[in-house]
Amino acid sequence: MNATANTQMKSPLDALQERVTRQGKDVAMIQPLGGGALREYTWAELDDEARRMAAYLKAQELPPGSNIALMSKNCAEWMIADWAIWMAGHVSVPLYPTLTSQSVRQILEHSGARLLFVGKLDVWDEAQAGVPAELPKVSFSLSPADARQAFPCWPDIIAAQAPLTDVARPAPGDLATIIYTSGTTGTPKGVMHNFGNLAIMGEKMPGVYQLSSQDRAISYLPLSHVAERAAVELAMLYVGLRVFFAESLETFADDIKRAQPTIFFAVPRIWTKFYQKASDAVPPAKLKKLLRIPLLNRVIKKKVLSAMGLQDCRIALSGASALSPEVITWFKALGLEILEVYGMTENMAWSHTTREGDQQIGWVGKPNEGVEQRIAENGEILVRSVANMQGYYKDPEKTREDLTEDGWLHTGDVGEIDQQGRLRITGRVKEIFKTEKGKYVAPAPIENRIVSHPGIDQACVMGVDMPQPLALLCLSPEEEAHLKDDAAKQAYIDGLQALLKRVNGELDAHERLDAMVVVSESWGVENNLLTPTLKLKRNELEKVYKDRLAGWAAQRGVVWAR
Repeated sequence: MNATANTQMKSPLDALQERVTRQGKDVAMIQPLGGGALREYTWAELDDEARRMAAYLKAQELPPGSNIALMSKNCAEWMIADWAIWMAGHVSVPLYPTLTSQSVRQILEHSGARLLFVGKLDVWDEAQAGVPAELPKVSFSLSPADARQAFPCWPDIIAAQAPLTDVARPAPGDLATIIYTSGTTGTPKGVMHNFGNLAIMGEKMPGVYQLSSQDRAISYLPLSHVAERAAVELAMLYVGLRVFFAESLETFADDIKRAQPTIFFAVPRIWTKFYQKASDAVPPAKLKKLLRIPLLNRVIKKKVLSAMGLQDCRIALSGASALSPEVITWFKALGLEILEVYGMTENMAWSHTTREGDQQIGWVGKPNEGVEQRIAENGEILVRSVANMQGYYKDPEKTREDLTEDGWLHTGDVGEIDQQGRLRITGRVKEIFKTEKGKYVAPAPIENRIVSHPGIDQACVMGVDMPQPLALLCLSPEEEAHLKDDAAKQAYIDGLQALLKRVNGELDAHERLDAMVVVSESWGVENNLLTPTLKLKRNELEKVYKDRLAGWAAQRGVVWAR
């Protein structure tokens, strides 16, 4: 099946019109405005604002199919702008809201963007240095004050424009969006997806988990990332579920409780933080004992999940990297089964899903409808999906490298397939390293064993050309605050010694860690050590620490390098 040949599928704009017809007066989005204030949008209001913004874009007389950039944290106007761009016959180019000025300039120049929507941002002072002064801009309602004052502002445009009536009717093969990858190893690549691919994801994905208009979701992972675009924006358009937006990192816990999502997608770091915080309040061993008491079992489960805002969650998903089995097992004891899924920007995330009742911990499920899988001779996972990209923007050479002529996508991941057709990912082709003994080590599975330990925010296993690997640990700010006195610090070190012994006992001899090193530096997007999707930039981390690794390894055990 070819996406461009399937003319029966509804485009996202067709899906929007269907929602307006069926649910026009229903509340579709709830947007925090600050200070506890909220704005509710009905489907009819969303359509009206999208048409008015589309009329403004048409009035700019840009060439048909122009690339229009979006840079904002998640908010209602992000999605409305996306639809307006399509209605006006253009292509949307989302930018991560945490990019440096260098990355912003790189993407705007590479994409040839003709206009930029500036939205809800914490780093506009940094980002705007990468925005060409001559590039036309539009400010969202929640953008920084200086942007609202300098550029045409959303509310003023909406008030001044009549709704566009002759909206574009894109064909399945028309380019819809260019999604720039977050770039763990180098320059971001612009992944091209047409409307047929978006329609495949929008129509097929809700059926996997029986989503409906009665479901609720919270939008907080970047909409510039394919997972949020698929699991929230497209699911919303194609089934009419209600979307709540998170206001900020500080209010996130309250935002989830306000939304009470029935479907919740999170990356492993979020699930692990939930687990760690709950374990601080009720240690796992104590919780296990309480759950054995019949009269308390149901009450305890509801109380713990309610503290997270997940008491109504019926579909819990995890993706982007492997989630610790310890965390999955803990949530399962509470009655919440976290299902791991797998997909890439390059296939619009339409690849593998774990279905309810078919969970095998450590595996990411079976291929979705219209998806084939195989393992190459070097262990790399190859996927042929009906939603595979059209290629990388302005980069035919890289396209030929990653996408074969007969449609097989080189994922860059290493894995295996079981007899039931389930897929397990064991590492990245470019991340696997060789020790001085000539043995190969895949760092991700080892890191996965480490990060569920209380207080560990991130772990990175290194060891190129060393006798044995070692793990660098970055602690969470909360844990940092707990370790002010010597007694607390020593107790934590003792816990890490036990963790090191346990982890090494689960590894082959050549994988065992010489040391666990607690480093002083924080790893974040702002210092270029994490991608915008919070994945490790291993090459950058290796540059920072390479001169110190041998000395730490020689100390053996737990090293407090602070």
